[in-house]
Amino acid sequence: MKELEIMLEIKNLTKILSDKLILRGVSLKLNKGEILAVVGPNGAGKSTFFKCTVGLLQPSGGEIIVDGEIIKKKSAATRKKIGFLGHESFLYSTLTPLENLRFYGKLYKVKSIDSKANQLLKEVGLHLFKDVPIRSFSRGMLQRLSIARVMLADPEILMLDEPHTGLDQDAVSLLNMIIKEKKNIGTSVLLISHDFEQVQALADSVAVLKKGKIIDTAPLNADLNLEKMKDWYSRAVSEG
Repeated sequence: MKELEIMLEIKNLTKILSDKLILRGVSLKLNKGEILAVVGPNGAGKSTFFKCTVGLLQPSGGEIIVDGEIIKKKSAATRKKIGFLGHESFLYSTLTPLENLRFYGKLYKVKSIDSKANQLLKEVGLHLFKDVPIRSFSRGMLQRLSIARVMLADPEILMLDEPHTGLDQDAVSLLNMIIKEKKNIGTSVLLISHDFEQVQALADSVAVLKKGKIIDTAPLNADLNLEKMKDWYSRAVSEG
């Protein structure tokens, strides 16, 4: 059997905020081409975990290893391998979709940026609005553009924090299609979600975060359908 290639390894990650220990030794592995979902109750530390992993917060302790290299505060080359979609869009409201993608394309040193930006806008269904300032865009349209922004640099690891929130069914279907396509070409995906249906539809495995610790993990397969996953999660949270 071929040995799995670990793309992201988190070792004993801790984070203290305002003298409160939010993350208490989180350890996880994400393999190449795998979709790993992290679920947990409100206040479990999911958003803090996400921000520490993508570099928006500096961890208080532990290691984050990307493709065999330990991420340090200024390891920009390693961080370029991670594309992330969080609660903030990081888009500029006075710019058009095309202008936003051009800006980030230059930042990421993307080749043939206009061609790639136009193609991505077609893929996310925004090409007809490419020259319209995004200040009037709906939540769903902004999320579609954020997806295009994340895909610009062809990241090897995708980190997605509650990406389905506020999306209509068409946008959910589009996002899931893109995630599955990326998985099929070997992109690794870490998905933080409270939506068990989307977790079941996308993930290969799931981890439960409670009070800043991973308390259980399980593979998602035919034996762990949606109802069984919900039962497993409930037991893990009540016992963990």
